[in-house]
Amino acid sequence: MAGVLSKDTTLGLKASGSTYTELEYLMEVPEIGGDPEKVEVTTLKDGVKKYIPGIKDLGDLSFNFLYDNSKPTSNYRVLSGLQTAKTLGSFQLTYPDGTKHAFDAYVSVKMGAAAVNGALTFTANMSLQSDITVTHPPTT
Repeated sequence: MAGVLSKDTTLGLKASGSTYTELEYLMEVPEIGGDPEKVEVTTLKDGVKKYIPGIKDLGDLSFNFLYDNSKPTSNYRVLSGLQTAKTLGSFQLTYPDGTKHAFDAYVSVKMGAAAVNGALTFTANMSLQSDITVTHPPTT
């Protein structure tokens, strides 16, 4: 059967010189990647417009989490701490098949709306400061 279930997808944060520590209660990840902008290179002799690939704009990445503020290492405290300190974070998104996407970003945290009988959530918006490095698992 083709396809991979998203269960066990994780987002990790790395302090300098250490390994990635999983940010708990991840609920949703954004699309990863982007299309290069088109740079027009049409000349006066061309009968159709021509383009070459330009720079990619990967945009911001928005990750949704179940809110947890129960301990000093909770997801909300860690991510909002990065925002407050204006500290660049090194992140790694890992899918269940072992594919990994690593990137550096500044974080902006926003609480989700509260509703009757609803779970509190928050969004961590990542402003990319690097390219996204993709690592594929070894094939057997």
